[in-house]
Order: sequence, then structure tokens, then C-alpha cells
Amino acid sequence: MTNCSYHELVELRRAIHKDPELRFSEHRTSERIKAFLVDHGWEVHKDPESPGLVARWPGAQKKIQVLVRADIDAYPVQDGKKVPYASANAGVAHACGHDVHTTAALGLACRLASEPDVRDHVSIVFQPAEEIPFGESSGARRMLDSGLLGDSYDAIVGLHCWPQLEVGTIGIDSGPAMAAKDGFGIEFHGMSTHAATPALARDALLAAADAILSLHAAVSRFRNPNELVAFNVGTIAGGRSQSAVPDLVFITGTLRSHDEGVRQRLKVVIERVAHASANKFDVTADFTWANQMPAVVNSPGLVSLALEVLPETKHTIVELTEPPLTTDDFSLLAERGPTLYFKLGVTPVGAEAILPLHTGLFDVDEGCIPVAVDGLERLVKSALASVQRGENLS
Repeated sequence: MTNCSYHELVELRRAIHKDPELRFSEHRTSERIKAFLVDHGWEVHKDPESPGLVARWPGAQKKIQVLVRADIDAYPVQDGKKVPYASANAGVAHACGHDVHTTAALGLACRLASEPDVRDHVSIVFQPAEEIPFGESSGARRMLDSGLLGDSYDAIVGLHCWPQLEVGTIGIDSGPAMAAKDGFGIEFHGMSTHAATPALARDALLAAADAILSLHAAVSRFRNPNELVAFNVGTIAGGRSQSAVPDLVFITGTLRSHDEGVRQRLKVVIERVAHASANKFDVTADFTWANQMPAVVNSPGLVSLALEVLPETKHTIVELTEPPLTTDDFSLLAERGPTLYFKLGVTPVGAEAILPLHTGLFDVDEGCIPVAVDGLERLVKSALASVQRGENLS
């Protein structure tokens, strides 16, 4: 079996969408992917410590190599859609389009199975755990450390569903495609007592509340209006009773940025302000940075190639000028070679509203699937041809 129809890919996407799995538990998804790949002749290598997979054509040992990446995990949100393929797993949904990314990569594998001059040069990684809660590990890092990926690639290609673009459109960022991410956690330690005798306590909750307000104010004042930055405190936990002054409170948040100088400046500010709030209320603060990763920056050579060859797919190709502040651990794959991360339009043409990522209502116009496969195929073939001509895609 080497041909995949649009109907087959849609059914595959819906099956994955209906049975979503969270980070590092994508075992049924992984088995579904493996069965599809084996059925189409690919050799599948599984990471022994995760559901991650790498597909290569049997016996392929060509020096020129292109890596295609698809993330396979779902998001911890309740699916709110009223469709036959809505999530059957409570509190879990493919709210970030990873089901589409996976289907597109499998569609590419299907097409390349009948093209020996291309398939021998291609590896496809199906990565778990792109969604990363505070302090937890990256699926991309896991796959890099697994030993299944080569030491270097001539080009690394990925994609992301982009509801800001209509179906039939592919967006290319000429520089940053995703922001750098710096997660942080602050644990405030005070002293508890009865609420009737607050002077005997050291209020960790009051210090945390002061820090939250002060951090937002400080970040807004230590960045310039032209510097793209997002800052958020997303969780707060502490206290055991309304009648006691809390002695332990933990908050987490994230800093998103594009410029490395701005990133380092604000990290210093955030740490300084957190400790100042702790000192103000005579408590201590344990500060931790976690889940830090660089921005996804498209390589100039691959950007030029994409803008040259993707119009041949007959889809609408747009050069994006406003890089977002979303993040993705695809950035870590840049350790192994030049990268290109393109945006896939998924919103129906003329839709009255955009369905945002990471919400239970997120869905796609499934006409985006062949567009994604076309884009991946054209980029892979063009990258290989460029390298064979001696061109550097960095």
C-alpha cells in the first residue's frame, strides 16, 4: 500500500483526534503511527524510554539527510466541540493541532514510499511531549538524547497549525517563527500563625501577591515598546485555612521574548523583583528557572528556498512579518542543522471567528491536510536538490 487518499488521511486525523493522549503517555497514538508506517514500507525505530518514533526507509544510508518533525501529544483541556470525532478522553484534547501535524507527516511518508530517490534521504521523527508544564522535560530533548536521531542534518522541517491563516495558505516567517521561553517558579517561605495574631507571622501569601503585581509592573517598565515580550504569572498555590497566615506559597510563570539581549535583561529584573518582594515582608524566596529554550529562528537559506519553491504547490504563500510569542521545543532541533518551521492555515475561508489554539473549541478545516503534505513534500525535495547542488541552507 503506497497511496493515501484525502479521505484516508481525514479518517486517520479524526481517529487520532478522538483518542488524544498527554505528554509521554502517547502509547496508542504511537502504535497507530507505527502500524501506518510499517504498512507503507518504512522502518520504525522506537525510543525505549518514551513513545517517540523515528521512521527511515529500510537500508537507507545516504549522506544527505532531511529531518521532518511532527509532535504527537495532546493538551490538558476538555474538548467542547459537538462533532463525531470529539475527544473520548475526559480533560484531554488535540487543542494545538498535533493530530494534523502527525497526519501530514504520515501523508508525506505515504507519498515518498514510492520515490526511492527521495525516501532514502528522509527521516521523520514523531515527537512526544511538546507541551511542557513547569519543571517537566521536553520531548524534543528526549528524542535528541535518545540516540535515534543523527548527529547532523542538511535541513530540518516542521509545521504548526495557525488559526490566524485561512485554509489553503502557508505562512513563512523570515526570522523568528516562535519565541524563546523561560519558565520560572518562586517558592515563598514565611512563618504561620493564627489569623488573629498576624504580627507573629511572616506572610508568604502577601509576599507572593506583592511579587505578582510588582513583576508585571517591572517587566512593563524594563522593556521598550518596540521589544516583543510576553510575561505571565499563571499559577499560585498555598495556604491551608482562611484562619491561618500562610507560611508557604508557590507561583509559576513564563517569560517569552525574541531578542537575546532583552531576554537576559528581563530575567535579571524578574529575579531582583521577586527577592525584593520577599524582603519587603521578611520572608525568603527560592527562585528557579525551568523549561528554558531558545527562539525558533528559521534559517535564511531555507526561508529563501521556501519562498521560491512553495508557490509551485499552487497554494497561497505569505511571508509573515509579526513573529508570535508562542513557543515550541522545535527550537532545540536546530542543534542538528538548519531549520524551517512553517505556519499552516487551518481556518475555513470566510469564517466569522478564529478558534484559538489551546481551547476546547479549537478545530481545523480538514482541507489543510493536503496543503500540509504538499508543503512538506515540496520542501523536502527542494532541500535535497539544493544540497546536491552544493548549496548551504543555513
